[in-house]
Amino acid sequence: MADPVPLDTAWLKANPLPDHHDNVDKNSRGRVLVVGGCRRVPGGMLLTAEAAFRAGAGKVTIATIASAAIPMGIAFPACAIVALPETADGEIAPESADLLLAEIAGHDAVVFGPAMIDEDGVRTLLAALLPALPAEMFLLLDAFALRAATDHVDAIAARGEHIVLTPHEGELAALLGIEKDDVSRDPLAALTRAAETYDATVMVKGATSHLMAGETCLSYAGGGLGLAVSGSGDVLAGLIAGLGAQGLPPLQASAWGIWLHGEAGRRLSETIGPIGYLARELLPVVPGLMRGV
Repeated sequence: MADPVPLDTAWLKANPLPDHHDNVDKNSRGRVLVVGGCRRVPGGMLLTAEAAFRAGAGKVTIATIASAAIPMGIAFPACAIVALPETADGEIAPESADLLLAEIAGHDAVVFGPAMIDEDGVRTLLAALLPALPAEMFLLLDAFALRAATDHVDAIAARGEHIVLTPHEGELAALLGIEKDDVSRDPLAALTRAAETYDATVMVKGATSHLMAGETCLSYAGGGLGLAVSGSGDVLAGLIAGLGAQGLPPLQASAWGIWLHGEAGRRLSETIGPIGYLARELLPVVPGLMRGV
């Protein structure tokens, strides 16, 4: 097991953000595709999409169920929208795979899973997408996509150097087929096993978040209790994908995402209170944090 290294400003300065030139255009700043959403949680995608923009991405596209597509586009006019076929239960239909693959080709990073709650549907879509993704595509699997990942260990491991998995303790337990209490007792051991099994960049979110890729293990203790709120993970996923779309490798993109997410929470705990702020309030804090390191 690798010894954890503190994820602090010294590490971040040694692994800096992309250096954009003044003449860069929005396509060169990185293009993110966010895939997810359902009738029960139609707005969660907006958090992920805005987080990608706040992290510096130049273009963001949301692919979601057709019934939510137009309202989402009106709510966030900066985003392109892809309306996907949906099931009677308001989930993304499995036959959406071809539409998604056609859309993916025009992006640099994909977030798959936020605000989806049909595990079987997610598993079917993931089976279609994983083998067909462009070789260098930055892929982040979140939420129910993590639970579906257990059926696709070999496909993930085959392209794991380009994949980020973002579980909390319960989702990490599901990835490994063990009990959550086992993860809680020794999160680093569970994380090591997951990183080896999936050969990907993997984190475990919590009061102290740990991140592992290869022989590198980073730990971030910060952010506070207020981050334990609905939508917080959607924000983190968008931050990481926005950074990955700009060319940061999965480890660096994930590390910066964890730190920005946590430090935004810390700032809000000081200005608003330790709990009670909303996930969307994290977003405006991010650009200033990026400037300050």
